[in-house]
Amino acid sequence: MNHLWYFPLFFGTGLAAGFVDSIAGGGGLITLPVLLSVGLAPHGALATNKLQATFGSGSAAWHYAAARTVAWKDCVRGFLFSVIGASLGTLTVQQIDPAFLKKVIPLLLIAVAAYLLLNPRLGEQDLHPRIRRGWFDLVCGLGLGFYDGFFGPGTGTFWTMAFMLGLGFNLTRATAYTKVMNFGSNLSSLAFFLLGRDVRVAAGLTMGVGQLVGAKIGSRMVITRGTKFIRPVFLAVVLALTLKLLFVR
Repeated sequence: MNHLWYFPLFFGTGLAAGFVDSIAGGGGLITLPVLLSVGLAPHGALATNKLQATFGSGSAAWHYAAARTVAWKDCVRGFLFSVIGASLGTLTVQQIDPAFLKKVIPLLLIAVAAYLLLNPRLGEQDLHPRIRRGWFDLVCGLGLGFYDGFFGPGTGTFWTMAFMLGLGFNLTRATAYTKVMNFGSNLSSLAFFLLGRDVRVAAGLTMGVGQLVGAKIGSRMVITRGTKFIRPVFLAVVLALTLKLLFVR
């Protein structure tokens, strides 16, 4: 971690991850392997990854809100439940081995990809909600927040699908609201990792600056190009995440 050339690598990695993550999630597919490759222990890599991911999700959420794709007042309850859920998940993962999820989550991701492929018009426009917003915020905020703190991979994917299927959001709007919820769970998990002194601050901040730039570029492309741009990227990330969980140990 003392090599100076690591820092341009961290910035470039954060830039690429921020771009991808602001569009479809899955930025951890890029950042975690890099952090592990420079010699960080798995726990330190996960902790540092939460620091840089907080920059990316926060930046993307801000840009979506500035473009009026997100209304802050509609996010408060879900955000708070996400924070609580992630706190519980982070505490739980310290006591329980999450290895069993590695067998279950790929099946859920395959189901997500299949559903999108079989419903090519899903997310093209807003539809009537299937669940009341209060119940949605409670169930998804606590559930997906817990999952993000406990395990993490695919959280953005599941949030996006939840917004489309539960509240009838179009894909662009669902992607935007997902970043706000991701920001909440990232912040919560990061707080616990900071308390445990597992975060490599210099590496995380350098990646975080890259995340800020990448998230700004990615969120602007989503806002200007919409669903037709997001869908193939979203499916590609789901496929990559599934393959990683199935075959990479």
